Parts: sequence; C-alpha cells; structure tokens
Amino acid sequence: MANVADTKLYDLLGVSPSASENELKKAYRKLAKEYHPDKNPNAGDKFKEISFAYEVLTNPEKKDLYDRYGEQGLREGGGGGAGMEDIFSHIFGGGLFGFMGGQSSKSRNGGRRRGEDMIHPLKVSLEDLYNGKTTKLQLSKNVLCSACNGQGGKTGAVQKCSTCRGRGMRIMIRQLAPGMVQQMQSVCTDCNGEGEVIHEKDRCKECDGRKVCKEVKVLEVHVDKGMKHGQKITFSGEADQSPNTEPGDIILVLQEKDHEEFRRDGNDLHIGHKIGLVEALCGFQFMLTHLDGRHLVIKYPPGKVVEPGSIRVVRGEGMPQYRNPFEKGDLFIKFDVQFPENGWISTEKLSELEDLLPSRTEVPVISADTEEVDLQDFDMSQGSSGGHRREAYNDSSDEEGGPHGPGVQCAHQ
Repeated sequence: MANVADTKLYDLLGVSPSASENELKKAYRKLAKEYHPDKNPNAGDKFKEISFAYEVLTNPEKKDLYDRYGEQGLREGGGGGAGMEDIFSHIFGGGLFGFMGGQSSKSRNGGRRRGEDMIHPLKVSLEDLYNGKTTKLQLSKNVLCSACNGQGGKTGAVQKCSTCRGRGMRIMIRQLAPGMVQQMQSVCTDCNGEGEVIHEKDRCKECDGRKVCKEVKVLEVHVDKGMKHGQKITFSGEADQSPNTEPGDIILVLQEKDHEEFRRDGNDLHIGHKIGLVEALCGFQFMLTHLDGRHLVIKYPPGKVVEPGSIRVVRGEGMPQYRNPFEKGDLFIKFDVQFPENGWISTEKLSELEDLLPSRTEVPVISADTEEVDLQDFDMSQGSSGGHRREAYNDSSDEEGGPHGPGVQCAHQ
C-alpha cells in the first residue's frame, strides 16, 4: 500500500491508496448508482462526498497534494499552491469532511453552519395509524448556556488555541527514511478539536466553559391517520444547539408494530377467518371488531359457495388515506374452510346428503383387465412410500439369494 498522509477519500470509495484509475472509476460508478439522489432519497450528502473524492483522486495534481499532505494540503495547496476552499464550500459547506465524524455543515441558505439532525425511531401500533394519535416524547438535548450566552465564559475569555492555531487539528511529520517523510493528522488534544481554549479561571460556572447545557425537551407528536411505516415526522430546528451553528432537526421515524389479526398492504387491510363446511355451503354471518372499535357484521348469502382459501372483499373498510382520511382502502378476508372429521355422519344420512348435492361423475366400467386398489390416509411425517418399495426389494433379494440373482452370492476372501 502506498504511503499517504490521509486515506479518508480512498475509504469513501472503498479502494486502497494504490488503486488504479480504472479501479477508481469502477468504484465510483457503483457507489454513484447506489447513492444518487434520484434513486436513493435517503442518501443525504453521500453522493456529494463520493463525487468530490473521485474528482480529487482522478486529478494527478490534487491527488499528489492529498497523498502528501492530506486534507490540509488540499486546503492550502501543499504549502504554497492555490487553495481548495471554494470547492469545499460548494460541495461540503466549508469543510472537506463537513458531513463526517459528527461535524456540522453550512446551512442550506448559505448562512451559519448547520448542526446534525437527531433521528429517533417511534413505535406505533396499527390502531394508532388507523385512528391517529397524539403523544408526548421526552428528549434530552444541548441548549446554549443562558448564563454566558453560549460564550463559555466572560467576554474576551475565549482565545485561539496556540497549539493548533485555531484549526482544531495537529499535523505531525515523521521521517521514515532519508528523503522520505510521513505526515499524520490528529485532533488537537489541547482544545479537543474546537480550535479555542478558555482558561479555567475564566470559564462559566454554569456550563464549565462548554457553552451548552443539557435540557429536557418534551415534544408533542401528532401521528395522523393513514401514516405509514418508515414515514418521518420532522421538528425543524429542535436538535442540539451550539454556538454559531444553526440547529438541525429532530426526525422521528415511524415503526409499525405487527398486529395479531390485521395485516396492512398500502391502504388495504387483510385478515383471515375460519368457517365450517355448512357455512361455506349455506351462507353465514359473523362479527368483526375493526381497528377503531366498530363491530361489523359480515354477511354472505346462502347458495354461494366459499372455496377453501378464497378471498372476499369489503369495500371502503381498509386504511384511511394520509391527509384524506374520509377515503379508505378495502378490507380483504381470506377464508379457511374447516371440514368435519371422520365419523361425523352415519352411512344412512350420507345417502340423504348425496341426494341434495350435485351428482357424481360417471362411475368407471370395471372390466376383467382392470385392477382395484385402495386409497389410504397419508402422514407427511413418514415420508414417501419409496422406503417401503426398497424394503420389499431387499426382502425378495434375500429369499432369492441376493441382489445378483438366484443362488448368486458374493465371494469372501
């Protein structure tokens, strides 16, 4: 592997620093298909990151700067060349890794940097999505310290870190051999990557110089009728606060819990129901308790046969449409017909029942060259009858002297 100061751009594309141009192009095309905003709306800024990485690593001059000096080399042009800050600002909101490692990016309107969004799952039942629900969610987040107005101390107490010169990162150069050096970049330990320091005596007593304090936030969450699994509820600007940064959003992602009876498919609902043979042949009615507590009487007229596994539909009793709850999908019912067990009726009654049912098919004519066989019950756990055939073959082989024919035996030496 080639000696490089930083591998973040290579890691973005999933290649090694010694990758050829064809390997870079192949990796970029694969990732671009996966994270393109048109095909993956949830990819965020991943597409921008891999595009920038590909642009740098396929440009010989930029690649050389990055391999030798890392991100700082791109920013400062390797110690004397033209800087790359315009590209950083255009693609990553002011920093090459503005979307990595928990750092913030510039806001969409070009103003202050924008903080990260806070994403939380919210479990909801199918009844909640059918009827709608308002609930309260308690979250802990950072807010600007009110005692120092987010300054961390008294006015003028904040100073630029002398160790990293306000960059938040330290660059260390190690000589590997004569004429060969390695440059490494790490977070400045004196300022914890913030680029600023506050002397202990000047720190705010409320936040201890951190500029933010913890606060419990209670959100009132409205789950509207017809919302779906994976749908997001956004509270704009309610995420963690930090100085000179526009707060991100709190995003709640709905997670639908499985229901014991109903299954949702878009705006339709599906349910299974067991009926007996008499109901399947002679009609029926049964009571169904819906997701909103209503009791529906489901009727089916006599004379219309319900086949095992068949499906019937009740129009307009499915899920309400999102933001149009008066329009609903359909309710589909799949019927499981339970047949009576053996011996449920006498032989005499069977004749009477046969007179009421449709006539049989014609009985085949039995002639001298036909053979009658019996149809028996079959237990799936016992497997097929192939084993019985093999046993019969082995028995006959033993009687005839073995599998090679009558009187033929294998010789033993």
